[in-house]
Amino acid sequence: VVNHERVWMSSFLQAMVGVHSSDVLYLSLPLYHTSGFLMGLCGAIERGITVVLRRKFSVSNFWNDCRKHNVTAIQYIGEIIRYLCNTPKKDNDKDHKVRLALGNGIRSDTWVDFLQRFGNVRICECYGATESNVGFVNYVGKVGAIGREHFLYKDTLSYTFKLYDTEKEEPVRNSRGFCIEVPKGETGLLVGKIGQKTPFYGYAKNKQQTEKKKLRDVFEQGDLYFNSGDLLRIDEEGFVYFQDRIGDTFRWKGENVATTEVADHLLTVDFIEEANVYGVKVPGHEGRIGMAALKLKENTDFDGTAIYQHVKNYLPSYARPRFLRIQDAVAVTGTFKQLKAKLAEEGFDPAVIQDPLFFLEDGKGYVPMTQEILTAITEGTLKL
Repeated sequence: VVNHERVWMSSFLQAMVGVHSSDVLYLSLPLYHTSGFLMGLCGAIERGITVVLRRKFSVSNFWNDCRKHNVTAIQYIGEIIRYLCNTPKKDNDKDHKVRLALGNGIRSDTWVDFLQRFGNVRICECYGATESNVGFVNYVGKVGAIGREHFLYKDTLSYTFKLYDTEKEEPVRNSRGFCIEVPKGETGLLVGKIGQKTPFYGYAKNKQQTEKKKLRDVFEQGDLYFNSGDLLRIDEEGFVYFQDRIGDTFRWKGENVATTEVADHLLTVDFIEEANVYGVKVPGHEGRIGMAALKLKENTDFDGTAIYQHVKNYLPSYARPRFLRIQDAVAVTGTFKQLKAKLAEEGFDPAVIQDPLFFLEDGKGYVPMTQEILTAITEGTLKL
């Protein structure tokens, strides 16, 4: 639920990070996203600035567009910055007027590469979610941080980081049944107190999903908090760092991938009995890439071409599982909840995993995973 107040509040982000009325903003993000529409376009309207709106992001035209239109501010998601850094170096890399970059999801190593290559651009990394009642802005440019807290901000928003059990996928509670706050320097689940100043409006026509995001009796009887679903860490200086995302959703190429949705599509393939979808980390990439552990129906064989055609027809490219793992039985808990954490940790190394592994090769479909493919991915010669 995005009401007028949320649109209005989001539009002030550009003012917070120092966008002036004389700036020219280059916007190549989709406008169905909060980032592109609220932070980008609505923020530009609030500032009264010129927007250079590109229908689709193009890595080859990015800097030429910026030079042509005298762009002074750009909006990004982490993958955009990585794509720009992965292009061949040119003599005119620093020949532009961009002074500020606003966005979220940039990795520390990419951040440093970008500054070294493209010059003195002020990067303002933000953190938040469309439905969230708490967010952060890194207004001082500390590399790797998503924001910085101070006492006035914390007093207004009333958020905290609490101990979370990634194996059980639930907050850790003490003997009295209340959650445990993590000390500075340790990773915890971000929760924001739901109140008059920090409301949580929930999801349109979906009470069940809305209730899932609420945490009750967190630190005292009857209190109510919003569960961000994100694991963050705060250091001694107050800088906040994103660590990981929990639950049934992961991000790949700037898009949220719902594992249950992908699994539902896989289960319609006639020889698949069970499907457990999860995200795995890939060296040099933001987010997690899709992987699925599959159990085949009895007396059936794996057909990589059939699965490829199916995911190609029904799933966008970012949501298609890039790796498949064929198992005799899909691991579940005592209450039949699929176990993802251990599988995600094991990854896709054919030298470690005994189960048959397959890799989605562009244009060919699912082929047996080999050590050569793994090496190419690790070294960055094979693009994902």
